[in-house]
Amino acid sequence: MSDFGTKFRRLRYKIRHEYFTIENVILVIAIVMCLNWTYRSIEAMSRNSELSEKLNATGKALELKKVEIETAELENAYYETDEYKELSARKFAGKQLEGENMVYMPENTEAARNKHANEVAKIEEEKKKEYSNFEKWMAYLWP
Repeated sequence: MSDFGTKFRRLRYKIRHEYFTIENVILVIAIVMCLNWTYRSIEAMSRNSELSEKLNATGKALELKKVEIETAELENAYYETDEYKELSARKFAGKQLEGENMVYMPENTEAARNKHANEVAKIEEEKKKEYSNFEKWMAYLWP
């Protein structure tokens, strides 16, 4: 038992005189303060970044609303013009100016629709056709 007691006393002496010195205590306090300062700095930077992103998003939303308001004001100004009033009267009320005649065109016939479809088909065939290099140069130089 005395061997255990001496070992314990030696350990206590070693801890008290080698580890718990003023220099070591100050060093541990300085390290803890540095870690605390680093943590708080990182936390503040993170918060600032989040607030900056939120501010940018709010600014963009504000700009979008301003553009929407400007567009609505321009539309309202257009609706008050004589040009719009005349166009809406012609469209919805069937009004016309003096001397104007209304001409009603017949619906397109099947032949007219087919003619246009044939022209489109011809153009598409021309695009799909493969040309030789010489033909491409001739078409480029003499269109």
